[in-house]
Amino acid sequence: MAKEKKGEGFHSGAGLIRYFDAEEKTALKIPPWFVIVACIATAVIVTALHLMQPL
Repeated sequence: MAKEKKGEGFHSGAGLIRYFDAEEKTALKIPPWFVIVACIATAVIVTALHLMQPL
Protein backbone atom coordinates (compact mmCIF):
# COMPACT_ATOMS: atom_id res chain seq x y z
CA MET A 1 0.00 0.00 0.00
CA ALA A 2 1.15 3.50 -0.70
CA LYS A 3 1.59 5.84 2.23
CA GLU A 4 -0.86 8.68 2.44
CA LYS A 5 0.48 12.21 2.51
CA LYS A 6 -0.48 14.08 5.66
CA GLY A 7 -0.54 17.53 4.01
CA GLU A 8 -3.07 16.72 1.27
CA GLY A 9 -6.21 17.23 3.35
CA PHE A 10 -5.65 20.95 3.73
CA HIS A 11 -5.15 21.58 0.02
CA SER A 12 -8.18 19.50 -0.85
CA GLY A 13 -10.32 21.29 1.73
CA ALA A 14 -9.17 24.70 0.54
CA GLY A 15 -10.34 23.89 -2.99
CA LEU A 16 -13.78 22.87 -1.74
CA ILE A 17 -14.11 26.02 0.32
CA ARG A 18 -13.17 28.14 -2.70
CA TYR A 19 -15.71 26.23 -4.86
CA PHE A 20 -18.59 26.67 -2.43
CA ASP A 21 -17.78 30.35 -1.86
CA ALA A 22 -17.92 30.99 -5.61
CA GLU A 23 -21.17 29.07 -6.02
CA GLU A 24 -22.82 30.81 -3.10
CA LYS A 25 -22.70 34.20 -4.83
CA THR A 26 -24.53 33.04 -7.96
CA ALA A 27 -26.85 30.43 -6.43
CA LEU A 28 -30.61 30.81 -6.38
CA LYS A 29 -31.65 31.72 -2.85
CA ILE A 30 -35.02 30.42 -1.65
CA PRO A 31 -36.28 31.63 1.72
CA PRO A 32 -36.99 28.90 4.29
CA TRP A 33 -40.61 30.01 4.76
CA PHE A 34 -41.24 29.45 1.04
CA VAL A 35 -40.10 25.83 1.30
CA ILE A 36 -42.40 25.23 4.28
CA VAL A 37 -45.38 26.84 2.53
CA ALA A 38 -44.70 24.82 -0.65
CA CYS A 39 -44.61 21.56 1.36
CA ILE A 40 -47.86 22.36 3.15
CA ALA A 41 -49.55 23.38 -0.12
CA THR A 42 -48.40 20.16 -1.80
CA ALA A 43 -49.73 18.08 1.09
CA VAL A 44 -53.09 19.87 0.97
CA ILE A 45 -53.39 19.41 -2.81
CA VAL A 46 -52.48 15.72 -2.67
CA THR A 47 -54.92 15.10 0.19
CA ALA A 48 -57.73 16.96 -1.60
CA LEU A 49 -57.13 15.00 -4.80
CA HIS A 50 -57.11 11.74 -2.86
CA LEU A 51 -60.43 12.59 -1.19
CA MET A 52 -61.98 13.54 -4.55
CA GLN A 53 -60.74 10.45 -6.41
CA PRO A 54 -59.83 7.62 -4.03
CA LEU A 55 -57.89 4.74 -5.53
